[in-house]
Amino acid sequence: MRSARDPRDARLARLRASLEEAGLDAILVSSRANTRYLTGFTGTSSMLVVAKHETILITDFRYRTQARTECAAVAQVEVEGVSLWGRLWNVLPKVQGVVCVGFESAHLLHGDYQRLVETGIRWSWRATSNVIEALREPKDESEMVHIRAAVAIAEEALTKTIPEIAPGFTELEVGANLERRLRELGSEWHPFETIVASGERSALPHARCSQRALRNGDFIIVDFGAISGGYCSDITRTFVLGKADGAQREAYDIVREANATASSGVRAGMRGRDADALARDYIERRGLGAEFGHSLGHGIGLEVHEAPRLAKTVDMPLPLGSVVTIEPGIYREGWGGIRIEDDVHLTAEGPVLLTSISRDLQELG
Repeated sequence: MRSARDPRDARLARLRASLEEAGLDAILVSSRANTRYLTGFTGTSSMLVVAKHETILITDFRYRTQARTECAAVAQVEVEGVSLWGRLWNVLPKVQGVVCVGFESAHLLHGDYQRLVETGIRWSWRATSNVIEALREPKDESEMVHIRAAVAIAEEALTKTIPEIAPGFTELEVGANLERRLRELGSEWHPFETIVASGERSALPHARCSQRALRNGDFIIVDFGAISGGYCSDITRTFVLGKADGAQREAYDIVREANATASSGVRAGMRGRDADALARDYIERRGLGAEFGHSLGHGIGLEVHEAPRLAKTVDMPLPLGSVVTIEPGIYREGWGGIRIEDDVHLTAEGPVLLTSISRDLQELG
């Protein structure tokens, strides 16, 4: 039974207002994440048309039942057995008042763009950028339920995996144990390739798990997430296997303090570059600015990397209600690296830390 307050209705209404402001009669949606946000459809094959008074989802036979179950309440479902594009050219002329149609320039392949300008010549096609992505930045409560669940699953999985980390285990084995726990606890999949990087490999911010065996004295970076209801979490913790030495403790404390400063100081309305500076300025004052080479964070939601961005080049303000990562790090080639990443909800009352697992340095074994 459909909820009387279906959040998809509000999302579609906001999109239509954006289209009217931009002088567009409709938009052709190619992005899977944007399609899911607007309609709830989780399939991998679809074309979505949103016009002033109609929402039409075109998909193929594989998703006939699924599409009608997931999104018939908000969209007219068209099932095509041969070509989605063929069905589009059949359906679009029947939508009244459509002359100028937007398309998602970041998601439409060039070959498909050629279809628009060659076969769809009766319409005027206009490239759009981030129209729906901007709507997705503030999270409604139905989205926050899933994000909180994804955080809880990830944290429980890591808590259960930590006691299994010991010398001799490979990074791949640790990653496999963590991913098994995530699935057992209900994660729908992994939002990105799990990172377990040890020793000198921890200086690689986006390392892949390898066959390297863990050794006493290693830094171990674990960067991972869970998915609940399509929504992601993204968490990083750094450990030391055995006893940490003085240099490791000093560097770790700098990153921990940078994380705490930014997590408590970030605010909705703050420019992305000013949020980034909360952590970057502290690390620079401690003399390690050259070792923090990436941005402070990014939005999370249906995608693990989405708007807004917290980076020194970004002037756009952080929207109220967005969920962002705070992930300062330092990386020293041949020595190792440290990253501490939390998920933060930007509310009217200030930042709410969604992650609860300790930021203190944990010495394992």
